[in-house]
Amino acid sequence: MTPSYNEKKLQELQGRVMGNAAGAVGLLMAYIGDQTGIYRAMEELGPCTHETLAKKADVDVRYLREWLSSNAAMGYIEYNAEVDTFHLTPEQAAIFSREGEPTCMQGFFQAVVGQYATHDTAIDIFKSGEGRPWEDHHSCCFCGTDRFFRPGYASSLTSEWIPSLKGVEPTLISGGKVADIGCGLGASSLLMGEAYPLSQIHGFDSHGASIESARNEANEKGIKNVSFEQVLAKEFPGKDYDLVCIFDALHDMGDPVGAARHIKKSLKPGGTFMVVEPNAADSLKENMNLFSGIMYGFSTTICVPVSRSQEVGLCLGAQAGEKRIADVLREAGFSSVNRVAETPTNMVLQAIA
Repeated sequence: MTPSYNEKKLQELQGRVMGNAAGAVGLLMAYIGDQTGIYRAMEELGPCTHETLAKKADVDVRYLREWLSSNAAMGYIEYNAEVDTFHLTPEQAAIFSREGEPTCMQGFFQAVVGQYATHDTAIDIFKSGEGRPWEDHHSCCFCGTDRFFRPGYASSLTSEWIPSLKGVEPTLISGGKVADIGCGLGASSLLMGEAYPLSQIHGFDSHGASIESARNEANEKGIKNVSFEQVLAKEFPGKDYDLVCIFDALHDMGDPVGAARHIKKSLKPGGTFMVVEPNAADSLKENMNLFSGIMYGFSTTICVPVSRSQEVGLCLGAQAGEKRIADVLREAGFSSVNRVAETPTNMVLQAIA
């Protein structure tokens, strides 16, 4: 028996899914353009033929023609049919070629590609319910995550987030002690080190390869007041910190309550624990939007499996919401927890020891 359905609703859903399918292909094309330097070459050349661009980017001319055609059809680049040339508008360049700027989405694309690259493992983990440690993910996951979050940190961390914390910035200006837990490739630690040269910034992460990359970047930039060490969140050394931070990583931890307890013990009396988490409402009903859909997707394949691979395995998820995060902090012994800043993608909480 043929099932009955609403034709209008079916067509609307088909259109939405077709748009998503186009986006999936477009995202892969965009990633290829990033990794081969095509977008950067296009921005440098201006309007050009595909033959000229192929020489500039050092790629195969025939493959490039198909890639350009796909990009043009998607609206990612412009095509002038009269003279058969291609170019980037300023808006397109902002999205696809301006590395390090908040508008650039290549890090986001890279993180998604990393999940597709290991989809067989993701399916096995999803079916079995086992955990999946951070280090078992594709390298695109590490680099893409850093590229995605770094521009937002660069635009907000020292200009908005830290100034919003009660009593913190004057201490860092005069010379404070900071621990950055789950620092990854070190973007947040290095930004704080550059902004507050009299302070000592200590970056900690359990992933050895990320710590090595962070050390290399610190050496390359000549930033002397930042150090990095591989260690678990519940075991990082030191005490009397003025500020302890976790950026977009508390929800990935197996035992975030235990980590927060250790942080509380490491702070000076009156010291601050700054928690930056993905912006989310407190219920699924309130999170029916595109950003939350993306975050729930990443949470399915990365955040929850990473948490489950660790001790306790609380599995907060990337859209835990302010109330759930605040409950974790209060369970750890922080009585004062307040939301002090936010962006479209992040919320900033201050917990005072």
